[in-house]
Amino acid sequence: MSEIKKIATRQSYGEELVELGKEHKDLVVLDADLAEATKTAIFKKAFPDRHIDCGIQEADMVGIAAGLASCGKVPFCSTFAMFAAGRAYEQVRNSVGYPHLNVKIGATHAGISVGEDGATHQCLEDIALMRVIPGMVVINPADDVEARAAVRAAYQYEGPVYLRFGRLAVPVINDRPDYHFEIGKGYVVAEGSDVTIFATGLEVDAAMTAREILSRDGIDAEVVNIHTIKPIDKDLIVKEAEKTGRVVTVEEHSVIGGFGSAVCEVLSENSPLPVKRIGVYDTFGESGPAVELLHKYRLDGEGIAKQVRTYLK
Repeated sequence: MSEIKKIATRQSYGEELVELGKEHKDLVVLDADLAEATKTAIFKKAFPDRHIDCGIQEADMVGIAAGLASCGKVPFCSTFAMFAAGRAYEQVRNSVGYPHLNVKIGATHAGISVGEDGATHQCLEDIALMRVIPGMVVINPADDVEARAAVRAAYQYEGPVYLRFGRLAVPVINDRPDYHFEIGKGYVVAEGSDVTIFATGLEVDAAMTAREILSRDGIDAEVVNIHTIKPIDKDLIVKEAEKTGRVVTVEEHSVIGGFGSAVCEVLSENSPLPVKRIGVYDTFGESGPAVELLHKYRLDGEGIAKQVRTYLK
């Protein structure tokens, strides 16, 4: 049996920026003294004249990106999610969101899978913070293929986009000829009849593992990938939720205000159904190996399966 290919989506981000840079001379990349970690160093090596290291000044970086966008450039500014959505929130809101400028935010190292960097760097609030900004598109890709497609789609989209990437290498699950990425459109990864699991980011693969575990108990779980959290695919969510009548959401983020909350908003307004939200339950992360943390916080396949079983009972 061949080994499953695993790639961190931050790596995909850096490499796809280079490919876009070859095609578009108006693309500019900024980072805040974290180019090696965010993988924008790959772009810096290829296009040194179009890379700006702003130093440890995330707020200034966002302001510079806004200025570049107002001059017709397409800036991608990059740092850890904690700093992009947290430290620079005011600048993202007022300098990018309010004037609806064409700035793309590449936020890496999101969620508890940051691992040993610990609670202060494990951003579990960024989806909530970004999706509340008017006009902000929020994308959380599941793997290498989806991350590359998301970066390309973000460039083509006119307006602010928040892209969420991870540090942990994750399985490539979308490497197939018929895969198609479109902002605002989710897709069914695996059909099922007993429960619908809506997942986003690295939790899509975990949800598929949970599906396999649940099948041993005779539970036929459906898995749906919602990579774009805003604008969210309302039609697909309602359709698939009504299909099984039982809904679970899974995210590597706080259950408060994030992806699960977005799904609940859609269903409460269009087709009220009971929903079990799986994520981080009103607590901070902690330092430790990423895989072990995902297990402890019940965000791996085993943990998800256990929570789904309890919910169905």
